[in-house]
Amino acid sequence: MIVPVELGLTDLLSILFVAYVYDLLLSEPPFAIHPVVWMGNLISKFKAKAPAKNRRLYGIVLGLSTIFFAMAIAYIVLLFFSIDAIPKIIRILVAAYFLKSTFSVRCLFEAAVDVGKELDSGKIDNARKNLSMYVSRDTSKLDEGHVSSSIIETVSENYVDGILTPLFFYSAFGPFGLIAAYMFKAVSTLDSMVGYKDEKHLDIGWFSAKMDDLFNWVPARISIFFIAAASLIVKIFFKSGRNVSASRALSCAFSDCLKTPSPNSGFPMASIAGALGVKLEKPNAYVLGKDYSLPVSEDIKLTAWIIMVASFLAIVFYSVVIYSINNVTLI
Repeated sequence: MIVPVELGLTDLLSILFVAYVYDLLLSEPPFAIHPVVWMGNLISKFKAKAPAKNRRLYGIVLGLSTIFFAMAIAYIVLLFFSIDAIPKIIRILVAAYFLKSTFSVRCLFEAAVDVGKELDSGKIDNARKNLSMYVSRDTSKLDEGHVSSSIIETVSENYVDGILTPLFFYSAFGPFGLIAAYMFKAVSTLDSMVGYKDEKHLDIGWFSAKMDDLFNWVPARISIFFIAAASLIVKIFFKSGRNVSASRALSCAFSDCLKTPSPNSGFPMASIAGALGVKLEKPNAYVLGKDYSLPVSEDIKLTAWIIMVASFLAIVFYSVVIYSINNVTLI
């Protein structure tokens, strides 16, 4: 594939910064113009026509079709960016909009805050209802500790595939960055829709689940350093009764990171568990930080701020990566 325009250092950084600001100010685009919704609609159409036989092969076709569809979206955006007759600021805004659609910082922050507020108000039924929008487990009978644990788990896990990984691909692939970010976002969307291990999805989602594990492998492992650094900043600037600890975040991540069924999700979740000094537990699946107590609503707020700060640190780090790769290319 030939990139229709050679994005320079200023272009790549401008698109990244504008996308980040857009996310913080406006959060998610309307469904009708959300590229991830487009991907989801395509996946749904494939699922509706899934055959009774050769389901694993069909799942591979489903996966590759969605990936190529997503990459085509990004390629069209780059074609638009190459039109010199359009003012540069408009081209940057459009490209930033499409990059922003691959990640969401504010949405994760608000998810945590929404559940935490209901618990603070003593409305545990409302907290369970809000939580059910973000997790696949049955929330109807969870107590406060497990409601808190569940939202902390999903926010910390989604820090990787909802923020860190798409920006990892954007920053690492230079002028192909937007295409690479959309390639990953397709894989992530596929995993969230078909990557389950139940009878209905086991074969059709096999390819998607394996690709998601592969693509998140590196970002999941570096996430513990962003979370540890963010924990240190939160400890300094946010007053709390909790003893937030960066060193504990790292030690718990190293000891408990492989205790989850997923090869990746344990890294950010164990890091958060250690940072807060809490136990994160999914009954009959895993326990992270087993020597601590289950979290309370205050821990949800701290998690939201740790992830917010860790996201900012990721933006700074990826900006350095973009700068370094661009300079190496020039040399």
